[in-house]
Amino acid sequence: MNQAHAGRKASTDRPWKGGAPVGPDGHGWRPVGPSPVAFDTGHPVPAELSAQQIEAVVRDFAAAARRALEAGFEVAEIHGAHGYLIGQFLSPHSNRRTDAYGGSFENRTRLALRVVDAVREVWPDHLPLFFRISATDWLDEGGWTAEDTVRLAPLLKEHGVDLLDVSTGGNAAGVRIPTGPGYQVPFAARVKAETSLPVAAVGLITEPSQAAKILANGEADAVLLGRELLRDPSWARRTARELGAEVHVPPQYHRSV
Repeated sequence: MNQAHAGRKASTDRPWKGGAPVGPDGHGWRPVGPSPVAFDTGHPVPAELSAQQIEAVVRDFAAAARRALEAGFEVAEIHGAHGYLIGQFLSPHSNRRTDAYGGSFENRTRLALRVVDAVREVWPDHLPLFFRISATDWLDEGGWTAEDTVRLAPLLKEHGVDLLDVSTGGNAAGVRIPTGPGYQVPFAARVKAETSLPVAAVGLITEPSQAAKILANGEADAVLLGRELLRDPSWARRTARELGAEVHVPPQYHRSV
């Protein structure tokens, strides 16, 4: 179960229809954020969250975790990546506040840690809690950095996070990201090397041998896939065959193996 609040990137159309902002006349709404700073040209200026609204956001994350637990989910992930609300608070690029939630590293990370605390209060200790982060905004200056991510990781662990899902980008429009196979793996590898918090690598990991190499080299403790599983729902079974492992195959699929 992935918990997310889109913040200033909310109220947009479906991605396959362009993802443009949707205003009130299209049944949209004015989004909110840490500061009145629009995500990009053509996007609305978000309303700055008040202290009382921030308290409500924290409670809402906890309530969502409680509902997920009641529904039978066994893994929860707090989405602090890709320019969503928690990531917006983390980055000085989008967070221009002057109160307890802005300015210093300690203040900008306050919401993330409070949300983790609130979720962990209702999420049982024996069930894993992940935190997804964009390890860099890919800005030359004025953004969230890999160094910030390494600094935050031990704090997340202290507050009850079991694994850091290391992605990048999404909070600054128009930046150039050097994409390629496994392009985000070095960020996960750095967190793993410099902290004790388990990490997962993501991003253009498509081949079984590629995923196995990441784990064998100690660059990450896990590999998480998204789009590749949409393209190939049988990826896990194919990977098991290629790597000489075994996975459970439901009886109705026996004729396909």
